[in-house]
Amino acid sequence: MEYVRYGGHTSCVAIAHDGADAPSLILDAGVGLMQAAKLLDGGPFIGTIMLTHLHWDHVTGLPFFGAGDRPDSHLHVVVPAQDGGESAVEILSGIMRPPYFPVGPTGLRGDWSFSTIAPGTHTVEGFEVLALEVPHKGGRTLGFRISDGSSTMTYMPDHCPTAIGPGDDGLGAYHEVALALARDSDLLIHDSQLFPEDLAAEAGFGHAVADYAIRLGEHAGARSVILFHHRPGRTDDDLDALAVRVAAIAPNVTVGAEGMVIDLP
Repeated sequence: MEYVRYGGHTSCVAIAHDGADAPSLILDAGVGLMQAAKLLDGGPFIGTIMLTHLHWDHVTGLPFFGAGDRPDSHLHVVVPAQDGGESAVEILSGIMRPPYFPVGPTGLRGDWSFSTIAPGTHTVEGFEVLALEVPHKGGRTLGFRISDGSSTMTYMPDHCPTAIGPGDDGLGAYHEVALALARDSDLLIHDSQLFPEDLAAEAGFGHAVADYAIRLGEHAGARSVILFHHRPGRTDDDLDALAVRVAAIAPNVTVGAEGMVIDLP
Protein backbone atom coordinates (compact mmCIF):
# COMPACT_ATOMS: atom_id res chain seq x y z
CA MET A 1 0.00 0.00 0.00
CA GLU A 2 2.96 2.33 -0.56
CA TYR A 3 1.88 3.56 -4.01
CA VAL A 4 -1.79 4.45 -3.55
CA ARG A 5 -1.89 8.24 -3.38
CA TYR A 6 0.31 8.94 -6.40
CA GLY A 7 -0.08 5.74 -8.41
CA GLY A 8 2.41 3.54 -10.17
CA HIS A 9 1.44 3.53 -13.85
CA THR A 10 3.93 4.80 -16.41
CA SER A 11 3.67 7.91 -18.54
CA CYS A 12 0.41 8.93 -20.21
CA VAL A 13 -1.33 12.31 -20.40
CA ALA A 14 -4.72 12.83 -22.07
CA ILE A 15 -5.72 16.22 -23.52
CA ALA A 16 -9.18 17.45 -24.46
CA HIS A 17 -10.35 20.66 -26.07
CA ASP A 18 -12.38 23.00 -23.89
CA GLY A 19 -15.96 21.77 -23.81
CA ALA A 20 -15.16 18.39 -25.40
CA ASP A 21 -16.69 15.23 -23.97
CA ALA A 22 -13.52 13.18 -24.36
CA PRO A 23 -9.79 13.60 -25.00
CA SER A 24 -8.64 13.54 -28.60
CA LEU A 25 -4.87 13.75 -28.02
CA ILE A 26 -2.86 11.44 -25.79
CA LEU A 27 0.81 11.92 -25.00
CA ASP A 28 2.76 8.70 -24.49
CA ALA A 29 1.41 5.19 -24.10
CA GLY A 30 2.80 3.81 -20.88
CA VAL A 31 0.57 1.54 -18.87
CA GLY A 32 -1.28 4.65 -17.74
CA LEU A 33 -2.95 4.43 -21.15
CA MET A 34 -5.17 1.69 -19.77
CA GLN A 35 -6.49 4.19 -17.22
CA ALA A 36 -7.11 6.76 -19.97
CA ALA A 37 -9.81 4.47 -21.37
CA LYS A 38 -11.91 5.36 -18.31
CA LEU A 39 -12.17 8.94 -19.62
CA LEU A 40 -14.20 7.72 -22.60
CA ASP A 41 -17.19 6.36 -20.65
CA GLY A 42 -17.10 3.03 -22.43
CA GLY A 43 -16.76 4.55 -25.91
CA PRO A 44 -14.01 4.14 -28.48
CA PHE A 45 -10.98 6.40 -28.70
CA ILE A 46 -11.05 8.68 -31.72
CA GLY A 47 -7.89 10.74 -31.94
CA THR A 48 -4.10 10.67 -31.90
CA ILE A 49 -1.48 9.19 -29.61
CA MET A 50 1.91 10.92 -29.78
CA LEU A 51 4.99 9.23 -28.33
CA THR A 52 7.90 11.29 -27.04
CA HIS A 53 10.24 8.32 -27.47
CA LEU A 54 10.28 4.55 -27.67
CA HIS A 55 11.42 3.32 -24.27
CA TRP A 56 9.19 0.55 -22.92
CA ASP A 57 7.69 2.63 -20.14
CA HIS A 58 6.22 4.95 -22.79
CA VAL A 59 4.86 2.39 -25.27
CA THR A 60 3.84 -0.84 -23.55
CA GLY A 61 0.29 0.39 -22.91
CA LEU A 62 -0.53 0.50 -26.65
CA PRO A 63 -1.78 -3.08 -27.10
CA PHE A 64 -3.69 -2.95 -23.81
CA PHE A 65 -5.66 0.23 -24.56
CA GLY A 66 -9.20 -1.09 -24.41
CA ALA A 67 -10.69 2.03 -26.00
CA GLY A 68 -8.40 1.56 -28.99
CA ASP A 69 -8.46 -2.19 -29.48
CA ARG A 70 -12.11 -2.39 -30.58
CA PRO A 71 -13.81 -2.36 -33.98
CA ASP A 72 -15.17 1.20 -33.75
CA SER A 73 -11.95 2.97 -32.73
CA HIS A 74 -10.16 5.42 -35.02
CA LEU A 75 -6.70 6.38 -33.89
CA HIS A 76 -3.43 7.59 -35.30
CA VAL A 77 -0.13 6.78 -33.59
CA VAL A 78 2.79 9.16 -34.09
CA VAL A 79 6.35 8.16 -33.19
CA PRO A 80 9.62 10.11 -33.42
CA ALA A 81 11.36 9.71 -36.76
CA GLN A 82 14.50 7.62 -36.49
CA ASP A 83 17.83 8.20 -38.20
CA GLY A 84 17.47 4.98 -40.18
CA GLY A 85 14.27 6.17 -41.84
CA GLU A 86 12.16 3.22 -40.67
CA SER A 87 8.38 3.55 -40.89
CA ALA A 88 6.34 3.88 -37.71
CA VAL A 89 5.04 0.32 -38.12
CA GLU A 90 8.57 -1.01 -38.50
CA ILE A 91 9.65 0.88 -35.39
CA LEU A 92 6.78 -0.35 -33.24
CA SER A 93 7.16 -3.89 -34.56
CA GLY A 94 10.43 -4.00 -32.65
CA ILE A 95 8.42 -4.49 -29.46
CA MET A 96 5.06 -5.70 -30.77
CA ARG A 97 5.71 -8.98 -32.57
CA PRO A 98 6.04 -12.65 -31.73
CA PRO A 99 7.61 -14.04 -29.61
CA TYR A 100 7.36 -10.89 -27.45
CA PHE A 101 3.72 -10.16 -28.19
CA PRO A 102 1.14 -12.19 -30.17
CA VAL A 103 0.27 -9.50 -32.74
CA GLY A 104 2.02 -6.61 -34.40
CA PRO A 105 0.87 -2.97 -34.35
CA THR A 106 -1.39 -3.54 -37.37
CA GLY A 107 -3.06 -6.55 -35.74
CA LEU A 108 -5.20 -4.63 -33.27
CA ARG A 109 -8.91 -4.12 -33.85
CA GLY A 110 -10.20 -0.79 -35.11
CA ASP A 111 -8.93 1.74 -37.61
CA TRP A 112 -5.28 2.29 -36.67
CA SER A 113 -2.84 4.37 -38.69
CA PHE A 114 0.79 5.22 -38.02
CA SER A 115 3.32 7.89 -38.95
CA THR A 116 6.60 9.41 -37.83
CA ILE A 117 7.21 12.97 -36.72
CA ALA A 118 10.32 15.12 -37.08
CA PRO A 119 11.19 18.16 -34.98
CA GLY A 120 9.15 21.17 -36.04
CA THR A 121 5.67 22.63 -35.81
CA HIS A 122 2.69 20.41 -36.59
CA THR A 123 -1.11 20.52 -36.38
CA VAL A 124 -2.54 17.54 -34.51
CA GLU A 125 -6.22 17.14 -33.56
CA GLY A 126 -6.78 20.88 -33.76
CA PHE A 127 -3.78 21.69 -31.56
CA GLU A 128 -0.57 23.37 -32.62
CA VAL A 129 2.30 21.11 -31.54
CA LEU A 130 5.93 22.21 -31.46
CA ALA A 131 8.11 19.10 -31.23
CA LEU A 132 11.79 19.56 -30.38
CA GLU A 133 14.49 17.05 -29.53
CA VAL A 134 15.66 17.05 -25.93
CA PRO A 135 18.65 15.17 -24.47
CA HIS A 136 17.72 11.77 -23.05
CA LYS A 137 19.77 8.60 -23.04
CA GLY A 138 18.98 5.85 -25.52
CA GLY A 139 17.32 7.19 -28.66
CA ARG A 140 15.66 10.29 -30.07
CA THR A 141 13.38 11.92 -27.51
CA LEU A 142 10.99 14.77 -28.22
CA GLY A 143 9.44 17.34 -25.96
CA PHE A 144 6.09 18.84 -26.96
CA ARG A 145 4.66 22.34 -26.66
CA ILE A 146 0.92 22.19 -27.28
CA SER A 147 -1.45 25.11 -27.78
CA ASP A 148 -5.13 25.47 -28.62
CA GLY A 149 -4.78 29.19 -29.34
CA SER A 150 -5.65 30.29 -25.83
CA SER A 151 -3.71 27.98 -23.50
CA THR A 152 -0.30 26.33 -23.79
CA MET A 153 1.17 23.32 -22.06
CA THR A 154 4.65 21.84 -22.29
CA TYR A 155 5.39 18.14 -21.90
CA MET A 156 8.96 16.94 -21.25
CA PRO A 157 8.62 13.68 -19.35
CA ASP A 158 12.16 12.44 -20.05
CA HIS A 159 14.94 15.00 -20.13
CA CYS A 160 18.61 14.77 -19.11
CA PRO A 161 19.87 18.37 -18.89
CA THR A 162 23.25 17.34 -17.44
CA ALA A 163 24.02 15.69 -20.80
CA ILE A 164 24.96 19.10 -22.18
CA GLY A 165 26.62 20.48 -19.07
CA PRO A 166 26.14 21.03 -15.34
CA GLY A 167 24.68 24.52 -15.64
CA ASP A 168 25.24 27.27 -13.11
CA ASP A 169 23.74 25.32 -10.21
CA GLY A 170 25.03 21.85 -11.09
CA LEU A 171 21.56 20.48 -11.89
CA GLY A 172 21.94 20.74 -15.66
CA ALA A 173 22.01 23.40 -18.34
CA TYR A 174 18.94 25.52 -19.10
CA HIS A 175 19.45 25.15 -22.82
CA GLU A 176 17.55 26.85 -25.58
CA VAL A 177 15.44 23.85 -26.58
CA ALA A 178 14.04 23.37 -23.07
CA LEU A 179 13.45 27.10 -22.67
CA ALA A 180 11.75 27.37 -26.07
CA LEU A 181 9.37 24.54 -25.21
CA ALA A 182 8.53 25.88 -21.75
CA ARG A 183 8.56 29.63 -22.38
CA ASP A 184 5.45 31.31 -20.87
CA SER A 185 3.54 28.01 -20.78
CA ASP A 186 0.44 27.85 -18.65
CA LEU A 187 1.60 24.40 -17.55
CA LEU A 188 4.95 22.63 -17.66
CA ILE A 189 4.89 18.86 -17.08
CA HIS A 190 8.49 17.82 -16.56
CA ASP A 191 10.71 14.89 -15.71
CA SER A 192 11.44 14.84 -11.96
CA GLN A 193 12.75 11.34 -11.49
CA LEU A 194 15.78 12.33 -9.43
CA PHE A 195 16.22 14.02 -6.08
CA PRO A 196 19.33 16.20 -5.54
CA GLU A 197 21.05 13.46 -3.58
CA ASP A 198 20.66 11.07 -6.55
CA LEU A 199 22.44 13.28 -9.05
CA ALA A 200 26.07 12.40 -8.31
CA ALA A 201 25.49 8.71 -9.02
CA GLU A 202 22.82 9.00 -11.73
CA ALA A 203 23.51 12.19 -13.67
CA GLY A 204 24.08 10.19 -16.84
CA PHE A 205 21.09 7.88 -16.53
CA GLY A 206 18.82 10.10 -18.63
CA HIS A 207 16.63 12.01 -16.19
CA ALA A 208 16.30 15.32 -14.36
CA VAL A 209 16.23 16.43 -10.73
CA ALA A 210 12.90 17.74 -9.42
CA ASP A 211 14.60 21.01 -8.48
CA TYR A 212 15.76 21.44 -12.08
CA ALA A 213 12.15 21.18 -13.27
CA ILE A 214 11.13 23.88 -10.79
CA ARG A 215 13.93 26.21 -11.81
CA LEU A 216 13.37 25.60 -15.52
CA GLY A 217 9.79 26.71 -14.98
CA GLU A 218 11.03 29.85 -13.26
CA HIS A 219 13.59 30.60 -15.99
CA ALA A 220 11.02 30.04 -18.74
CA GLY A 221 8.19 31.95 -17.08
CA ALA A 222 5.87 28.92 -16.85
CA ARG A 223 2.81 29.69 -14.75
CA SER A 224 2.61 26.27 -13.14
CA VAL A 225 4.71 23.11 -13.01
CA ILE A 226 3.81 19.47 -12.45
CA LEU A 227 6.62 17.18 -11.31
CA PHE A 228 6.22 14.03 -13.38
CA HIS A 229 7.74 10.63 -14.17
CA HIS A 230 8.61 9.80 -10.59
CA ARG A 231 11.26 7.22 -9.87
CA PRO A 232 9.50 3.81 -9.75
CA GLY A 233 10.67 3.14 -6.21
CA ARG A 234 9.38 6.42 -4.76
CA THR A 235 6.71 5.67 -2.19
CA ASP A 236 3.74 7.86 -1.35
CA ASP A 237 5.60 9.02 1.76
CA ASP A 238 8.64 9.97 -0.32
CA LEU A 239 6.49 12.04 -2.66
CA ASP A 240 4.55 13.59 0.22
CA ALA A 241 7.87 14.76 1.61
CA LEU A 242 8.76 16.20 -1.79
CA ALA A 243 5.42 18.02 -1.89
CA VAL A 244 6.07 19.57 1.55
CA ARG A 245 9.54 20.70 0.51
CA VAL A 246 8.29 22.12 -2.79
CA ALA A 247 5.39 23.99 -1.16
CA ALA A 248 7.87 25.96 0.92
CA ILE A 249 9.81 27.21 -2.10
CA ALA A 250 7.47 27.14 -5.11
CA PRO A 251 3.72 27.35 -4.50
CA ASN A 252 2.92 27.03 -8.22
CA VAL A 253 4.48 23.55 -8.35
CA THR A 254 2.52 20.30 -7.85
CA VAL A 255 3.74 16.74 -7.44
CA GLY A 256 1.95 14.82 -10.18
CA ALA A 257 -0.46 12.06 -9.18
CA GLU A 258 -2.39 9.49 -11.21
CA GLY A 259 -5.84 10.71 -12.20
CA MET A 260 -5.00 14.40 -11.73
CA VAL A 261 -7.15 16.73 -13.85
CA ILE A 262 -5.95 20.20 -14.82
CA ASP A 263 -8.18 22.86 -16.38
CA LEU A 264 -6.10 25.46 -18.19
CA PRO A 265 -7.36 29.03 -18.53
